[in-house]
Amino acid sequence: MARKRHYFIIHKPFKVLSQFSNEGQNVGLGEVFTDLPKDVYPVGRLDLDSEGLLILSNDKALNDKLLNPKHGHKRTYWVEVEGTPDAHALKSLREGVKIKINGKEHATKPAEAELIKPVVSERNPSVNYLKHPVRSWMQISLIEGKNRQVRRMTAKVGHPTLRLIRVGIEELNLEPLKSGEITQISEKVIYKKLNLL
Repeated sequence: MARKRHYFIIHKPFKVLSQFSNEGQNVGLGEVFTDLPKDVYPVGRLDLDSEGLLILSNDKALNDKLLNPKHGHKRTYWVEVEGTPDAHALKSLREGVKIKINGKEHATKPAEAELIKPVVSERNPSVNYLKHPVRSWMQISLIEGKNRQVRRMTAKVGHPTLRLIRVGIEELNLEPLKSGEITQISEKVIYKKLNLL
């Protein structure tokens, strides 16, 4: 008998690992999301210091389709950065910048980048506002996902990332989930929203 496939989307909190087990001083998803089927796992990952949309599932086919670099899936982030990017910085992000990945130079693919003014709940612990008095938010959308790519890109144009929230993958959106919240969705809905049908 085929096992039942499960699909959840969560709002991963800041300083929580994208795995169920704890590691050293860092807590895993299992500390936050306790009543899940034993066979679900994260599809993709978010860094420890990143927040937002993460899919949990036991569907191996979904994992393969979504993470295959041949099929670029758009991922959208809200990024709080130091300072205020000017037109030149935004143009650089849109056209692609050169960043270092594992010691090798990588030219990023063109991205969508714009300044925004989102309504965002305070992070716990919050950004150090005294250390970073001038801040702004950008929305950045990519079709590739190199290690810490968004952070490397904003640093490259002179605006280090202070906070990063993944808010969308294709048409699958984080809202209205708040940090630490979870919802279950159907196979049909998730495949449709991820443009995998």
